[in-house]
Amino acid sequence: MLESGNNDELPPIPGKRYFTIGEVSELCAVKPHVLRYWEQEFDELSPSKRRGNRRYYQRSDVLLIRQIRDLLYYQGFTISGARQKLASPVADSDQRRERIRELRVELEEVLQFLRS
Repeated sequence: MLESGNNDELPPIPGKRYFTIGEVSELCAVKPHVLRYWEQEFDELSPSKRRGNRRYYQRSDVLLIRQIRDLLYYQGFTISGARQKLASPVADSDQRRERIRELRVELEEVLQFLRS
């Protein structure tokens, strides 16, 4: 799901459950107003809102934002093209292998956190 292309330059995602829009903005190198716009354009992106309409993103949201960023900024997709790409199932085995590798790294981080 997550393209590895240009996301290597982004900081690692901390082992938190929820992130504010400011934190997500820094983690994904995207300004907050862009994140709010993407929420309108991508149905998959819907952070929970709490007190005073504050947005709280989960780790899966951060990964999705990084994927959207890669599709739009580096792979040259339009908004509608990126929407279609996200809706289509992952068919490429290289993408599957990459996603498995990323999940494995994340799980190892969680395991290391739990052991400490």
